[in-house]
Amino acid sequence: MFKYTKHSLKKLETLLEELEYTVRYEKGNFQSGYCIVEQKKVAIVNKFFDTEGRINCLLEILSQVEVDAQKLDPASAKFYQQINSLTGEEEEEVETN
Repeated sequence: MFKYTKHSLKKLETLLEELEYTVRYEKGNFQSGYCIVEQKKVAIVNKFFDTEGRINCLLEILSQVEVDAQKLDPASAKFYQQINSLTGEEEEEVETN
């Protein structure tokens, strides 16, 4: 079970920073609540989202980004594996239903 806390949000932000992405919280007219600028490796999330909304956006961004596990420190790599196992289980549940 994934906990939607500020600590989890900070871990996700750190994970993306280790992948050389800059996470910014700005106001804007986002269709999905976030925007990714690939050339500059910037992820912009709607600043009006609460913690859970921000985490969901960062998880979705992380699923679209190419992850080089060698760039991650051991703690972040472990956290990334936990996220992958949780999102993989959720996808399997959706597919079987």
